[in-house]
Amino acid sequence: MTIPGAEVGELLVALIRNVCVNDGTPESGHEHRSVATIAAYLGADGQAFEPLPGRRSAVYRVPGTTPGSPTLMLMAHVDVVPANPEGWSVDPFAGERSDGFIWGRGAVDMLNQTAAMAAVFRRHLTGDAPRLAGDLVFLAVADEEAGGRYGARWLVDNEWNAVACDYQLTEIGTPMLWGRTGAGLPVTVAEKGPHWRRFRTLGEPAHGSQPYATSNALIPLAEAVAGLAEHPTAAVITPEWRRFVEGWAPAADLARDLVDLDRVDEAIERLATDDIGLARWVHACTHLTISANTLRAGVKANVVPDAAVAEIDVRTLPGQDRGDVDDHFRKAIGPAFDDIAVEEMENTPASGSHPVGPLWSALDRARADIAPAAHLIPAMIPVGTDARFFRPKGTISYGVGLFDDRIGFGDFLRMFHGHDERVSEESLELTTRLIEATVDHFGAESRSWKDG
Repeated sequence: MTIPGAEVGELLVALIRNVCVNDGTPESGHEHRSVATIAAYLGADGQAFEPLPGRRSAVYRVPGTTPGSPTLMLMAHVDVVPANPEGWSVDPFAGERSDGFIWGRGAVDMLNQTAAMAAVFRRHLTGDAPRLAGDLVFLAVADEEAGGRYGARWLVDNEWNAVACDYQLTEIGTPMLWGRTGAGLPVTVAEKGPHWRRFRTLGEPAHGSQPYATSNALIPLAEAVAGLAEHPTAAVITPEWRRFVEGWAPAADLARDLVDLDRVDEAIERLATDDIGLARWVHACTHLTISANTLRAGVKANVVPDAAVAEIDVRTLPGQDRGDVDDHFRKAIGPAFDDIAVEEMENTPASGSHPVGPLWSALDRARADIAPAAHLIPAMIPVGTDARFFRPKGTISYGVGLFDDRIGFGDFLRMFHGHDERVSEESLELTTRLIEATVDHFGAESRSWKDG
């Protein structure tokens, strides 16, 4: 490895300590802190974009040697979700190094990859690595954790020339999965579509001591939320899911059940007895998911609320759209759904990139260099990434990392937006090596692919 692991670890610790917490409000994030840290590390200021004060993204570019060759982007977000210290074993923003791990909010989502990508890009920026045929771009982007309104979405809509790319490496990366054909390295090639909704109901204020015949806005909304919880969605087996199961190749009976509409829910229940993280992943990749996550109403305990609001996290599978979402709402909530005002907070379809071409080949060559016994698994993820804004422009986008076996696939997934988020220093080195080798191979692959 040409990049010292300690160097990448120090950068990760600094990024964690910047506390770029994005709670969804315009004034949160403070991504300018980590953009400044990255600029100091790279020894140069990138092209900065700041739609709102503090919501800064930076674009760096190393020009290629051959006009017309494909551009490769390393895209990394610098914001993180909030963390409640009471649920953690350590201070979530101290960047503590202990027992071979770096702990802190963002350690796996995705400041580990942000640090690794910055380190790899610096080799090319300083001339320590040869220039690629096409441009190499590094994007440190704001606001990924709240929909990209002040980050990737804004850049694609308003500054496309600055961020245009043919190929892209981004999140997410996960540990290996083991199956009948050995160790498989999941590579994100597709992701579900976020279709978040905000429900609103209205009533009339009154004294809480006299509730008879009042119009309490909270009651119909609470009943609607309960209806969503009581009516699970049906399983859907997509081609993306079949491809993932084929690449994973778990035990034959499990593999059979995971692609059978009549058996997949029971298979998920079996998985949950030993690995709840993996079970949640499988469920999310085979179902339209609906999770009511916030509920707000009223001003105090003795006032009947005249307004109530709930926010619903909805994720659609490939082939599903807002019509499928509304159909399920009507089924689960019933006629009362017509009395709820519904606002679309986010309405982006599922997206994906085919696992073919120079970047996929470069990834496979890098995998062979570093983990020769493993194979690549094209994976669909249930979460959203900023890649969903680039794919409609024609960008081929994958997400990948490389991790040691100290934390399993399911346990690793539970750390995303959870407690005690951490990454081993060995995994940080492996991810850096994988990205470094992929970029190097991509230069050769893209040249031969273009010539061919």
